[in-house]
Amino acid sequence: MAHRPHRVLLSRLLPDAEPEEFDVREGQFHLVVIGPNRVVCLPRTDAAAARLPRRAAVLRILAGIDLGFRTPDPLEESGTDRVDEPPFLVMSRIPGTPLTADVLEDPQMADVVAGQYVGLLAGLARAGADDSARAELPAPEDRWRRFAVDVRAELFGMMSAGGRRRAERELGVLEDLPHLTAAVVHGDLGPENVLWESSDGFPSLSGVVDWDEVTLGDPAEDLAAIGAGYGDSLLGRVLTLGGWDDRETTTRIAAIRGTFALQQALAAHRDGDGEELADGLAGYR
Repeated sequence: MAHRPHRVLLSRLLPDAEPEEFDVREGQFHLVVIGPNRVVCLPRTDAAAARLPRRAAVLRILAGIDLGFRTPDPLEESGTDRVDEPPFLVMSRIPGTPLTADVLEDPQMADVVAGQYVGLLAGLARAGADDSARAELPAPEDRWRRFAVDVRAELFGMMSAGGRRRAERELGVLEDLPHLTAAVVHGDLGPENVLWESSDGFPSLSGVVDWDEVTLGDPAEDLAAIGAGYGDSLLGRVLTLGGWDDRETTTRIAAIRGTFALQQALAAHRDGDGEELADGLAGYR
């Protein structure tokens, strides 16, 4: 199993579970080991390891804001006093599991889920006015322009001529987006990062995990992730219930959603993750 090189460390950090009971999940940047009450994040690359202190700091900021849902609390971090151990971050475990797509086949269930996503996004919008969030979270003014420049410089050499033409179309639309920073934006609000429990037979939002990409920005980014993860039907429900079904918002959503593969590829290239890079560039080669 993938966590065997870390068996001694995990036995110390997750004392309430036997190794065979660990739930191990592999993300783009981290190996996540889930115990009964605690979660251990093990970076897969040196770049991801370097970001762990910032990740813990962000979680502390979020813990001090009433978002209306739970976020992980940082409990323990690797330190310089134990250089023999690999880098890690221990967090509290948020109960629940990701929602499966079949749940949304029932229109009543889909409406319940959409309503709770509206509440989630409303909590992030309120957090955007919090002084601590605005003081600590990044709000890069030239984010999309800089992203387009970096994609051209770092990824175009790996693309076919047709792939570069496709990327240019997507980046050209992206560069026209306005600079918005009113809300806290999760940045990776895919289904795997939103956890649910059951309440009276209906899904109940439990919490949100994986805040590595959080910024002050445009809620359209999180709406785009909902659409990419669950499809246009649920996204349409969320937009209608939240009052976001205007042409300006849907245009921004489409522009951001169109670059998700490029975002994945650029991050993977910088972290040296060949598998994720190849997946992100599959449509550009």
